[in-house]
Amino acid sequence: MTGTDDVLLVHGGTPLEGEIRVRGAKNLVPKAMVAALLGSEPSRLRNVPDIRDVRVVRGLLQLHGVTVRPGEEPGELVLDPTHVESANIADIDAHAGSSRIPILFCGPLLHRLGHAFIPGLGGCDIGGRPIDFHFDVLRQFGARIEKRDDGQYLEAPQRLRGCKIRLPYPSVGSTEQVLLTAVLAEGVTELSNAAVEPEIEDLICVLQKMGAIISIQTDRTIRITGVDRLSGYTHRALPDRLEAASWASAALATEGNIYVRGAQQRSMMTFLNTYRKVGGAFEIDDEGIRFWHPGGSLNAIALETDVHPGFQTDWQQPLVVALTQAAGLSIVHETVYESRLGFTSALNQMGAHIQLYRECLGGSDCRFGQRNFLHSAVVSGPTKLQGADLVIPDLRGGFSYLIAALAAQGTSRVHGIDLINRGYENFMAKLVDLGAKVELPGSGL
Repeated sequence: MTGTDDVLLVHGGTPLEGEIRVRGAKNLVPKAMVAALLGSEPSRLRNVPDIRDVRVVRGLLQLHGVTVRPGEEPGELVLDPTHVESANIADIDAHAGSSRIPILFCGPLLHRLGHAFIPGLGGCDIGGRPIDFHFDVLRQFGARIEKRDDGQYLEAPQRLRGCKIRLPYPSVGSTEQVLLTAVLAEGVTELSNAAVEPEIEDLICVLQKMGAIISIQTDRTIRITGVDRLSGYTHRALPDRLEAASWASAALATEGNIYVRGAQQRSMMTFLNTYRKVGGAFEIDDEGIRFWHPGGSLNAIALETDVHPGFQTDWQQPLVVALTQAAGLSIVHETVYESRLGFTSALNQMGAHIQLYRECLGGSDCRFGQRNFLHSAVVSGPTKLQGADLVIPDLRGGFSYLIAALAAQGTSRVHGIDLINRGYENFMAKLVDLGAKVELPGSGL
């Protein structure tokens, strides 16, 4: 169990009402920071959130000689890679377990230094996210990789070469690895079955600003023509659509009304359609989106997660909390991470009725259907949730526990809230701004 400094007391039953702001996407900003390593000049990244993943990457960049300083406006970073150097292995290893992003340093460091060291990696425990494919890809570019007790040591004796790669699944991380490696590799790289999430497109925009030649075909194929040199970039990160959807689900579950400044319709269209089907209301303007519960019963739905442009897996967990308040049986089929429905056991502890199944329910067969994973759920509602002791399992599941605690009657003790800092900027202050009754034991908050 965690210490008292990592526990939040949540007194539920109060609708969340007010305004919060989302800044740059967690799934873009750290990767754009890594991209700055590829340039021969400083880069400016704007709309940067103050989250742990950003701090981890900032520390890793500084270990490798990149100067990182605040820019002229709030949320702006200036990254100067002019004097990239090898980092002390012990210092790099100090970051092991705190993030999976260090794996994306491989390509840029191989281009800049000819070698790289990657420690053991962490991240949320939501199912298999194998890194072997990253190393397989790097080998295809011409890297040599030696497994050591403390991590992986990589060398590029010659300039990396473009190649043809087909992903077995449109993985975001693997697509990022190829992009960050191919842009300075010799020749053309063709990546088929690539991820095409908005954050991937934004990373491509960053690389194009630096001088890269990248095209996205209609069949999920990305072609990268390697160049000899990249410059810096100036870029404003796209807003975090995953955080915006989390607050939208919180408004629905607590019967509240939240204006999410910075939320954008274009990257959330699939979520907005589903939100409306459930019975949620929203209003879009030039500055953001207002989400609210219009009263009456919510509707049970059939939901299947998928890669973009499907319903994002990160949207699923917060919305499932709201579905516990919908009338009837909702079916949720998780096709992206096989263990992402594990968080529902805590919701059942609070009074929800959620049954997990190994079969593919409510939609098409998926790659988990024959592999004995509990990856489908039937949610029966509405059920009154009661406060409970909760231990956060992962980032999105953790925020979902917060939503459940806020919607429940009574007080919940939520352990491990520091994990939420990985992807939600100033979430404690935002909760207070929305009228949530929360307190950190012994802090006076």
